[in-house]
Amino acid sequence: MALNLLYSNDRKGQYPASWYNATATEHKPYDALRGDIRADVCIVGAGYTGLSAALHLAEAGMEVALLDAHRVGFGASGRNGGQLGSGQRMDQEDLESFMGEAEALKLWRLGEEAKDLVKSLIARHDIDCHLKPGVAWTGSSCSEVSHLHDYARHLQDWYGYDQIEVLNDDACLKLCPSPDYKGGFLDHGAGHLHPLNYALGLARAAEAAGAKIYEQSEALEITEGAEVTVRTAEGTVTADHLILACNGYLGGLNRQVAAKVMPINNFIVATEPLGDRANQVLTRDVAVADSKFVVNYFRLSHDKRLLFGGGESYGYRFPADIEAVVRKPMHQIFPHLSDVRVDYAWGGTLGITMKRMPYLARLAPNVLSASGYSGHGVGTATHAGQLMALAIQGQTEGFDTMARVPAPAFPGGPRMRSPLLALAMTWYALRDRLGI
Repeated sequence: MALNLLYSNDRKGQYPASWYNATATEHKPYDALRGDIRADVCIVGAGYTGLSAALHLAEAGMEVALLDAHRVGFGASGRNGGQLGSGQRMDQEDLESFMGEAEALKLWRLGEEAKDLVKSLIARHDIDCHLKPGVAWTGSSCSEVSHLHDYARHLQDWYGYDQIEVLNDDACLKLCPSPDYKGGFLDHGAGHLHPLNYALGLARAAEAAGAKIYEQSEALEITEGAEVTVRTAEGTVTADHLILACNGYLGGLNRQVAAKVMPINNFIVATEPLGDRANQVLTRDVAVADSKFVVNYFRLSHDKRLLFGGGESYGYRFPADIEAVVRKPMHQIFPHLSDVRVDYAWGGTLGITMKRMPYLARLAPNVLSASGYSGHGVGTATHAGQLMALAIQGQTEGFDTMARVPAPAFPGGPRMRSPLLALAMTWYALRDRLGI
């Protein structure tokens, strides 16, 4: 019997022992679903996608039932690197080649709407999640830096995006004292935040708007039709509409989505508070993501810890020693921090697609799905929830634009796609080390 990612690495109803959980705002658990209820919309998955959809639908006056197998923000939404990036996960030049200039422009605008939506929700609902501006993209070779500088000019010239500060070697070293990085750019329009506190804030806002949230209520079976019924262990929801917002934790709920969105695992550590040594990581309160195929990403927490993400795995189980997995790339970037203690190490499961663009789809006339954010989910997932809420109300333009992005299935089927991806990732990691 296949392992269930919902329980492969975590205990039922318990957040992981992350720094995010240790510093989360006070929050009460929600009751499990018990008995049979009816709603206008049933949403499965209480991460950013489901929470945003629930909030926007409830504000529109609809009756919403939101189910999660564990807790709100339990999955990638409460464990990620906290980076709110510009545009889409695929860069605009690649989108222009892939979709054409007109569609690429629409996708850029939707990406910027996503970023603005997150900022406005945080402000409107007074969510205490330490939102700060600035994400730097860095390169480790002259060719990577040249590409980043060209891309910065492209965004300025073709999209009128004027929030970028180009970093040469000296400016990059002054910002981030790492011997690995040779330059890049700093995107002042992007940002970073405490991801679990953001999710918890969305949950409070959705509940205040009238959404009913049920935790520890795993969706076990879905029956589609003119009405949709979702069965949990102790109850059912019958609704006019269904939203699947499960991302990497979809399991076997829908084969069409599972063929195109694959779960992978990513890992983060939080060091001890660095105090004055924080300036050996970053001299400005921004986040960083680099150009490696398996991206390293990091920032300083509000208590001056280094939060460093790196390393991936493609099976169901997390590695036995997550700290060792992350220390390897962390020491490559910051060899001068080899003596620093790690206080927290955790993993999480996210959803990726072949093209690294989110997969939004109308699976049936009254069933919508959004997932596969591929590491760009803080803004995109929040926005996808709003787009699905609008589509249910008949405003489909934004949803349809995202749904037009082709999403090929992973090759090899469920049994072979993880080994095939692992082989590909091993090759790219070797290419990075050799500078090919």
